[in-house]
Amino acid sequence: MQKHKVKLAHSLKRKALLQEINGLEKKAKVTNKASSSLEDDANGRKKKSVPNCVIKAKTVRNRIFIGDQIEDCKDLSGLYYLLAFQKGYLINWEIERQVWDYIFGKSYLDVDFDDTSIIITEPYFNFPSIQEAVSEILFEDYQFHSVFRCNSGFLTQSKYYNECKNSSELCCLVIDSGYSFTHVTPYYLDKKIKQGIKRINVGGKILTNHLKEIVSYRQLMVMDETYVMNQVKEDVCFVSLDFFKDMEIAKKHSTANTIVRDYVLPDYTHIKRGHIRDPEDAGTKPTGSEQIIRLNNERFSVPEVLFHPSDIGIQEMGLAETVVHSISCTPEEMHPHLYNNIVVTGGNGLLPGFKERLYNDVRAMAPCELDVRVTCSDNPVNYPWQGGVLMSEHSDFNKQLVTKAEYEEYGYNLCMERFDV
Repeated sequence: MQKHKVKLAHSLKRKALLQEINGLEKKAKVTNKASSSLEDDANGRKKKSVPNCVIKAKTVRNRIFIGDQIEDCKDLSGLYYLLAFQKGYLINWEIERQVWDYIFGKSYLDVDFDDTSIIITEPYFNFPSIQEAVSEILFEDYQFHSVFRCNSGFLTQSKYYNECKNSSELCCLVIDSGYSFTHVTPYYLDKKIKQGIKRINVGGKILTNHLKEIVSYRQLMVMDETYVMNQVKEDVCFVSLDFFKDMEIAKKHSTANTIVRDYVLPDYTHIKRGHIRDPEDAGTKPTGSEQIIRLNNERFSVPEVLFHPSDIGIQEMGLAETVVHSISCTPEEMHPHLYNNIVVTGGNGLLPGFKERLYNDVRAMAPCELDVRVTCSDNPVNYPWQGGVLMSEHSDFNKQLVTKAEYEEYGYNLCMERFDV
């Protein structure tokens, strides 16, 4: 299960850390010569993912795992997560401090706080008390040289404008569909249009929990296997382009049903990670210690909640309706530009068919004379992070920061004036 992720980056001049604290399903990326890496970015610098949580394992009683230390755990069944975030908001500083101490400490990044700037993102309309606490802890406890706080959508639109072929575009609509919720936010000239910001209380967590409930009711009790079932969701679920047609296919038997899949669960002895069983073996008995769950219409009915939250009793608009409603709340002159520049970020954007379904539904609702274009990068989870890296390398970056000296002189009021969170 993906948790809140911390995003960190180095600038070419003064070291700059980019940390995201507003979504559980946002990958953490670290570029630092002292850290191990999963991949290199475009400039050859190292990046690594770090889960923003503390984890306990039922098979390891004398230890807790912080962040990516969970990779040391050999049995990932029945994990218990201690989260600093609840419903997308930072509420438990004790847990968050453990994660930050680990990441910033000598065993990981070995951050020189006096010479380091940090870009930290927060959820839209974050509570003032949380905003003040973030600034206070970064400046007074960790004593960073300087800080910049923003929403992840700000970094997303910066990255999008940077790579947009049509440099004359001034508007874009950012869809951030992460762990706790989904935000739809229109931007104009680097400024968010607040009356157009809309939120759907559906994210990756609800999808995973819904899948757990369905499988537990129909086949096997998996309510305590959040980590495993999140992997199942990522491996087999997809967004249907024609829900009712796929439902008819799912009713069929034998080879006529092209949707059904058998998923082999891990036992952490012989099978370290779950996987989809070869469709040719469907119907045959499991071999050895294999434990299998069969997924049929669950594969697409679970992600369907993003587009129809009312399916599980959440009386809110679906994603496409929210996009159209968000745009309708902006000046009419912006509508053509917003429909033509829809940008998807967040972990749910990785679901197969997400981009195509969103386009089809928005196209059906948008005025026929307006063009609709949906953009989703190959890795929408990292897209805001990439925008943060670009920002940290910009010549005007230092002008947007609040330094520790300024904070000590003017206090938190300066942060309120300078940061549009």
